[in-house]
Amino acid sequence: MFRLQGSKTLAVDLTGDAVKAKNGSMVAYEGRMTFKKMTGGGDGIRGMVTRRLTGERMAVMQVQGKGTCYFADRASEINLVSLHGDKLYVEASNLLATDAALRTGTAFTGLRGGASGNGLFTTTVEGTGQAAILSDGAAVLLRVTPQYPLQVDPGAYIAHQGSLRQQFQSGVNFRTVMGEGSGEAFQIRFEGDGLVYVQPSERNTVGGDL
Repeated sequence: MFRLQGSKTLAVDLTGDAVKAKNGSMVAYEGRMTFKKMTGGGDGIRGMVTRRLTGERMAVMQVQGKGTCYFADRASEINLVSLHGDKLYVEASNLLATDAALRTGTAFTGLRGGASGNGLFTTTVEGTGQAAILSDGAAVLLRVTPQYPLQVDPGAYIAHQGSLRQQFQSGVNFRTVMGEGSGEAFQIRFEGDGLVYVQPSERNTVGGDL
């Protein structure tokens, strides 16, 4: 079971089952645990090739046992996501932990992935269970409907889920709209029906200003 201790520490209660988490993110544990280093960002040979080509790689550890593990990452805010057979698309750097039963992989996202510095692919998490994602500041969860598409700055994007289509638009972002940008800039347009997670802080991106 995933639960938050405050907003910046994740507590995971284990009863013989396992959790996968970003390597080095465990800050404490109670009980008896075993630890195994894994490779994340995709499964099997296809995942290995994809990670080499795109840079969408992450160091993952699996913790199994009975007790409670506590995870945190640079005092970032933690957001819990419940999956019920659906798929979550999330930047590798923003994924903290998942139930071991959830499957991780990679998905092609076009230039959006390139803008966030993670190549042309992003990490996927799918199945039934819980995941914890990180944000720089409290994340905002925005709803996208067919009537109301959403424009997002690539540096603020964290994750999304649902039946959404992405379009990477060049020539404009929020800085150039306000006359503060220079060169060619970008933003992501989401259309369809789903949810988008946005952080109130912008990471440095290749696609910010070129």
